[in-house]
Amino acid sequence: MTATAAMRPLRAWQRRALTKYLAAKPQDFLAVATPGAGKTTFGLRVAAELLADRTIEAVTIVTPTEHLKHQWAKAAAEQGIHIDSNFRNTNAMTSRDYHGVAVTYAQVAAHPTLHRVRTENRKTLVLLDEVHHGGDAKSWGDAIREAFTPAVRRLCLTGTPFRSDDSPIPFVQYEESSGGFKTSKADHTYGYADALRDGVVRPVLFLAYSGEASWRTSAGEEYTARLGEPLTQEQTARAWRTALDPAGEWMASVLRAADQRLTQKRENGLPDAGGLVIATDQTVAKAYAEVLQRVTGQVPTLVLSDDPKASGKIAEFSATNERWMIAVRMVSEGVDVPRLAVGVYATSSSTPLFFAQAIGRFVRNRKPGETATVFLPSVPVLLQLASELEAERDHVLGKPHREKDGWDDELMAAANQTKDEPGEDERAFTALGTTAELDQVIFDGSSFGAPTHAGSEEEQEYLGLPGLLEPDQVRTLLLQRQEEQMALAAKRPKPEVAVREARPAGVQERLTSLRKELNTLVAMHHHRTKKPHGKIHNQLREYCGGPPTAMATIEQLEERIATLRSW
Repeated sequence: MTATAAMRPLRAWQRRALTKYLAAKPQDFLAVATPGAGKTTFGLRVAAELLADRTIEAVTIVTPTEHLKHQWAKAAAEQGIHIDSNFRNTNAMTSRDYHGVAVTYAQVAAHPTLHRVRTENRKTLVLLDEVHHGGDAKSWGDAIREAFTPAVRRLCLTGTPFRSDDSPIPFVQYEESSGGFKTSKADHTYGYADALRDGVVRPVLFLAYSGEASWRTSAGEEYTARLGEPLTQEQTARAWRTALDPAGEWMASVLRAADQRLTQKRENGLPDAGGLVIATDQTVAKAYAEVLQRVTGQVPTLVLSDDPKASGKIAEFSATNERWMIAVRMVSEGVDVPRLAVGVYATSSSTPLFFAQAIGRFVRNRKPGETATVFLPSVPVLLQLASELEAERDHVLGKPHREKDGWDDELMAAANQTKDEPGEDERAFTALGTTAELDQVIFDGSSFGAPTHAGSEEEQEYLGLPGLLEPDQVRTLLLQRQEEQMALAAKRPKPEVAVREARPAGVQERLTSLRKELNTLVAMHHHRTKKPHGKIHNQLREYCGGPPTAMATIEQLEERIATLRSW
């Protein structure tokens, strides 16, 4: 039996990768492509070609989650490839009407010998989706090596080919690099920056919300801190989690603003736009659903990791016109809901791996000029990840004194698990209350706007940005909004002027002022040189050193301003 169906037209990167694959005829091939770029379509086209020329007789697709098995099977059926996604280890047989099966990494780990026998019995192509999961646990890595070493072909796919540990990813080639380390080597790479340039994915507008958070420790001491200001690691974590408290004003304000942004998109070119709230655990997910219902008057779709109907709910939401879906972290990877255009990052997860996969849910492009909008807490680690969205990373083995720096893949292993009972840290303090304000807007690595309270006219201007704009138009409008906001602030009466002038500017006020000055100078340089804003910022960072604008210190911003004035 061969696959017969009209093949979906390929994008340029898919054609280049397919040509490379068919010419080389490798047993192992690693394709790295940003979320939303079309890894599934590429993988299925390879499968169709190999089935057609009888290089293979069967296909085995391996995915991280149950939901993705069914998603792959549905996409394969549209390409004329019939995949049994209900295959179980307890019944090793399937109908010969199928071209193959879809299984999870956990399913293979439970009985690797069974899957090895299946692989040996027929010439098999193994498609390993999000293959970095192959190193999640020694049992998983050993299992897929045991099961699929006899495969005629293995095609590894991922959008995030990096890990925080030294567990090598099976069937991935590593090369010696400087310093004596080994670095993963992709056979074809198509990054977010490439996809953005080609119009394959949407640019992302981040709205970072700050505000005051108050909590009480188990010893009865009360603290108040501001999100985004310099704090200890413990204070940042508690202020962050206090902000995410469903009973607090911060979360209600952010959900209200996100729903307003969703309405704006629906009324201006994206009538079926959907929103997704990513929650830390099931308890808060249910509480967010109640808050969102009060805000919108509609019951959101709630997807929980232990719900056997989770896959069906996601598929139903994708096919309908419903406004909001709330999910625990399980929805962050591989879930394909193209109409998602607004997101709320309401989780305390901060690994680059998780963040990249979560934002990947919103970048799939459907028509020219679409932008995605993601609301997030204004905490340093998230601001840096938002500013470095286009960064490409590889998996490095043998790196001594490996810093965690948020690269905690144990969180990813827990992403699909139930978490209802609070840990020791949760019991150590009690959230008392929060306020919310729009701190800054991050786009293309640059920061725009000045802090303004939730519900203010200035916030409404940013929430009202058109949903269909080219990147240059987004930058122009953000600069315009910023200039209008600063002009409005200058006209407001300033009581106690003498006292304020005598008092040194606070850190937040100084940083805000310098960021705006730098962005204004970058815009002026852009008009003179026609260089993109992001490129100018990158050149400044290369020349002066330091992190992205959103993370830079006062001294670093002053140096960049002085440097740019000299150009």
